[in-house]
Amino acid sequence: MAPTEHDHPGELRAQDPIKLLAVRETPLSLDEVFRAVGDDAAGGTALFVGTVRNHDGGADVDKLGYSCHPTAEAEMRRVAEKVVAEYPVRALAAVHRVGDLTVGDLAVVVAVSCPHRGEAFEACRKLIDDLKHEVPIWKHQTFSDGTEEWVGAC
Repeated sequence: MAPTEHDHPGELRAQDPIKLLAVRETPLSLDEVFRAVGDDAAGGTALFVGTVRNHDGGADVDKLGYSCHPTAEAEMRRVAEKVVAEYPVRALAAVHRVGDLTVGDLAVVVAVSCPHRGEAFEACRKLIDDLKHEVPIWKHQTFSDGTEEWVGAC
């Protein structure tokens, strides 16, 4: 997009808006993700946090574990690049946890900053929805009745 005389530099696409993408075995940080998407030209920042809940499908969840395919981070980048191409993203970040988690733990944190709030909300929603559907990360749930279930993210 070529700038016009009415465009402010902050309205133009950032040079490299993908600031942080990671799959980690260590606890996730809201502050790290929020700081990663800070941008003076952004008027709106949307943040989504996915936590381990204590139930699923009417059953009590005791614990769960996430595992991923070795290509998970590359797939995260592909998804992030699609979001950046579709929205005026100033900065984007996404981290997903793998390993054993307990109820209340952070499983995924994503954030997007854009010039305006509506764009930030839409881009963040697209980012988390596409990550959940397209990135090869799987959830293994253990229920209080002793049953188990694998849930595929893609």
